[in-house]
Amino acid sequence: MSQKESLVINYASSINEPLEKNSGGEPLEKDSPTTSPASTNTTSANSSYKIRFQKAGYQDVGFLVFLRKLTMNTHLKTAGIDMTDDQHQARVMEHFDDSYLIVLDDNPVGLIQLGVINKAIHIRQFQIHPDYQGRGLGKRVLDVCKKKARQRNTSVTLYVLLENPAKNLYLRNGFEIEQTDKIQHFMRFFE
Repeated sequence: MSQKESLVINYASSINEPLEKNSGGEPLEKDSPTTSPASTNTTSANSSYKIRFQKAGYQDVGFLVFLRKLTMNTHLKTAGIDMTDDQHQARVMEHFDDSYLIVLDDNPVGLIQLGVINKAIHIRQFQIHPDYQGRGLGKRVLDVCKKKARQRNTSVTLYVLLENPAKNLYLRNGFEIEQTDKIQHFMRFFE
């Protein structure tokens, strides 16, 4: 593996199709749709649901820019960063081939973008629509990343803005803060 590469997530384009390996890179999940942690029925306090990953396409860019602005603007402004719509779109397009929608019951509700950096699985972007936060989706997605890291005997890394409450999700799920600068923490999960 090179120092920087993409990590492909297998996805089901519809609930009835088998998971396929996308071209390039290694699959994040090799399980079938009925056994994959990313598509297993899960019951929360509020409902039962299925989640799965779907490769993002250019038709999803508008949703992803909307999602990024919705989930990140407040935290970016708190960090002293004011981004234009074009800057948000440029961030969405960065490593776009590594972008996967998080789909709940056939509705896109989030984004995960993964790569491999220094042999670690690196979460480049991870956003869940606020209407779907607090239902265990974030934990489920992190569990998939952590499972693949265990299989590879490696870690999962990410950056999170200092005042972003997602930091608490990461801490609850075994991530530790390794470094901090003026605007963000560098966090790592390793077992």
